[in-house]
Amino acid sequence: MRRFLEPPTETAREADPPLLRRFLQPRPKAAPGERCEFCTEDIGHEHAHVVNIETRALMCSCRGCFLLFSHDGAAGGKYRAVPERSLYDPDFVLTGAQWDTLQIPVGMAFLFHNSTLGRAAAFYPSPAGATESLLPLEVWDEIREANPSLGSMSSDVEALLVRRSRTESEYYIVPIDRCYELVGLIRQWWKGFDGGEEAHREIDGFFTRLREESDRPRAAARA
Repeated sequence: MRRFLEPPTETAREADPPLLRRFLQPRPKAAPGERCEFCTEDIGHEHAHVVNIETRALMCSCRGCFLLFSHDGAAGGKYRAVPERSLYDPDFVLTGAQWDTLQIPVGMAFLFHNSTLGRAAAFYPSPAGATESLLPLEVWDEIREANPSLGSMSSDVEALLVRRSRTESEYYIVPIDRCYELVGLIRQWWKGFDGGEEAHREIDGFFTRLREESDRPRAAARA
């Protein structure tokens, strides 16, 4: 039988220790429209995501549904929970020739393995959204062979996120939703031909936060 507790009286609240009093306070309500797309439970602004493997759609998820789809084969393999880890690999190897083969006109791209198509895919963020670029299979094989950290990257839900400039390069293995977060940021702030000062400040902030949040690959994985 489900039991319900009566709300404590004001006198009881005064006597509650601080830790218990915190749990007796009403939970803040989620903002309108922020609900799990599977069970419709209210969720906060910071929440998990699940990928629809067939449509590539990102779906907002409560913690319970996220855990349900974190198991291989859940829902017949149609949905996969997006992991939460991020890795920054300072020893990552990507040659200039390999980068040129991708024919990406900007200094950022994300690459992941699409299990539905059975191949790797490369996209770059633009003011129009995520734009796909050619990714020859042999180039992706070369990149994987040179970088053991990619061996732990999960299909469909994790991606190699690249940021390159004339002076430095950054390489991350990230949840796929972080890539689309970057895409949304660029769509929101980009102005004119070069993006403008605000857009570049937001992009720099995104990568600063990402590096601070990211782990480093273990030495055994890099060996």
